[in-house]
Amino acid sequence: MAIDKRAYQILIVEDNTGDFALVEDFLFEQIEAPSITNALNYKTAKEILSNQENKFDIILLDLSLPDKTGEQLIHGINELAGNAPVIVLTGYVDFTFGVKSLSLGVSDYLLKDELTSLSLYKSILYSAERKRINMDLAESKKEYSEMFNLSPLPMWVFDLDTLGFLDVNLAAISHYGYSHEEFLDMTIKDIRPAEDIPGMEQAIINSMATHLYQPGIFTHKKKNGELIKVDIQSNSIRYKGKLAKVILATDVTERLNYIKAIEDQNKKLRDISWIQSHVVRAPLARIMGLIPLLNDPNCNNDEKTQMLGYLSLSANELDEIIKEITNKVKENNKLYELGL
Repeated sequence: MAIDKRAYQILIVEDNTGDFALVEDFLFEQIEAPSITNALNYKTAKEILSNQENKFDIILLDLSLPDKTGEQLIHGINELAGNAPVIVLTGYVDFTFGVKSLSLGVSDYLLKDELTSLSLYKSILYSAERKRINMDLAESKKEYSEMFNLSPLPMWVFDLDTLGFLDVNLAAISHYGYSHEEFLDMTIKDIRPAEDIPGMEQAIINSMATHLYQPGIFTHKKKNGELIKVDIQSNSIRYKGKLAKVILATDVTERLNYIKAIEDQNKKLRDISWIQSHVVRAPLARIMGLIPLLNDPNCNNDEKTQMLGYLSLSANELDEIIKEITNKVKENNKLYELGL
């Protein structure tokens, strides 16, 4: 195996000079120029790790120090280690404690009697990689949390098995009126009208079977009973070990109402246009037809009187039609001014 040329910063917390020398030799066999610092007790290790200028890639920890041992020592070093993985080196064969130490945050647990340069080097590599992966996961969780909680749009996560809410953001709490605790005691059925629930359940079953992304506009119910139209975007995720969906909800109620108002307004305009093009034409055509007859020199007085009657009726009919058009235009303008 080629010697590792990376510049490792390593802290060895070990009070036994013989064990320290052995570990140091093992490190130089695998790493070209490690920077090694030795602490003979917990007090010295604490002083070294408390210095912000000291940055270590790995901490090798003996569990039997003069001033602290065992579980208390692990807790103490872990609190000070920062991002550096802690590898325990011990001369005591205690498998149970070895397993427990891993649960306490130790990256690896090695017996000194079984230690070789290769096993120590592999442990350092694996521990550093695990720490890097864990840090990346922690950063991803932090970014998810920030994106989720700072979103101006309502978001929530629900369990696909129980349909219960697993988490909701502040925007959802504000928009729907339920507290965080109330949401977590509810299922997504509680924010849907009763008649929509069968269709919703079938849609969830279909999405689980096909894994298809299914957006759509649905009716939701706020705590105060108000019904709103919501544009839903969803994705499947694993949330704390559970198969779940994360939901992004956009309230489109006002937008849909505005579109409906525009459609109603356009219908009124079409009605006005039809009146103008069809209804107005009939009395106007009669008037235009009667005028030439009145000017006919062969027309006697009785015929003129009868035609003037027809002309008066047509004029009154035209006047009523114009009034109807005027009223429709006024009503339409009033709705427009009100934003309806």
